[in-house]
Amino acid sequence: MKIKPLSNHILIEPMKQEERTKTGILLPETAEKEKPEQGKVIAVGPGKKTSSGKIIPLEVKKGDIVLFTKYGPTEIKINDKEYLIAKEEDILAILK
Repeated sequence: MKIKPLSNHILIEPMKQEERTKTGILLPETAEKEKPEQGKVIAVGPGKKTSSGKIIPLEVKKGDIVLFTKYGPTEIKINDKEYLIAKEEDILAILK
């Protein structure tokens, strides 16, 4: 199944967080973990439409690694794989 985001929406594949703490302790799968805040852009919509009908393209593109707000994106599951759909406003930065 393919997903094509609409308007100013972005499809993100969340990146896994470190499985170890800073001191080197391995965290088990059952440990309570924070939601990821980084991910890879899989697809982007065409952009936001202004009141005059002009489309403003998004600043992010497919393949970018982005930093996003923790609770902004919507979680979805496709073919047993988890993704996030976020608005451009939920993207805080592009990581280089």
